[in-house]
Amino acid sequence: MGFERLEDFYRVYGEHRTYVRAEVVRKHIRNFDEQFWDPAQARTDHTILDLGCGVGLFLAYLQAKGVQDVLGIDGDAKVKAYMPPEVAEKVVIGDIWETLAATTKRFDRIALFDVFEHFDPIEGRRLLVELTSKLKPDGRIVLRVPNAASPWGLQYQYNDVTHKAAYGPGSLQHVALAAGLKTVARLDARRGGRLRRLAEDMLHGALNRILTDPPPLWGANMVVVLAAA
Repeated sequence: MGFERLEDFYRVYGEHRTYVRAEVVRKHIRNFDEQFWDPAQARTDHTILDLGCGVGLFLAYLQAKGVQDVLGIDGDAKVKAYMPPEVAEKVVIGDIWETLAATTKRFDRIALFDVFEHFDPIEGRRLLVELTSKLKPDGRIVLRVPNAASPWGLQYQYNDVTHKAAYGPGSLQHVALAAGLKTVARLDARRGGRLRRLAEDMLHGALNRILTDPPPLWGANMVVVLAAA
């Protein structure tokens, strides 16, 4: 069979990606606290959807935080083998569009970690509109994507040919506005320990003073929190 569309590359996606068992450790809790819990103002009584949940690391994190009402959706049947049983039972494997259409639940928070870049702006707007219809009042959508506005984001963006769009803070806001959403927060999705982060802050601070047009966010990946306008 030929490879004539980007979607055809999913046929070899299992050989391209690395599957790692979902085991939450301290660094994962710190990262998800910074990238989701705090900016999204999440609570343990929230109903949360993880769209494109992968091996379920974020769902395992939510379980560790005490969140009970969760749902994961993914199109890759292999991922369930890497999940704790109590996480796997809350995950639906299937086509994202069909599964969303069949879902009657409403959610306080919807997370898409390393997912939205697989949708071009037309598809992305359609997806955001669909997700907005699944939100409860005062709901939030949290996206983490490679940051195309930063030179450090290129390795994440172009390491996967199924990425259909390169988003920076401005272009992601543009798509969100077209879907009737406003940006309530945007931040670097940071990794690494305290000393490494301090060194990055010093480097980026120096570059901000030197460059005529520094990026609005330096992080290789960025997190954007959206809400109904």
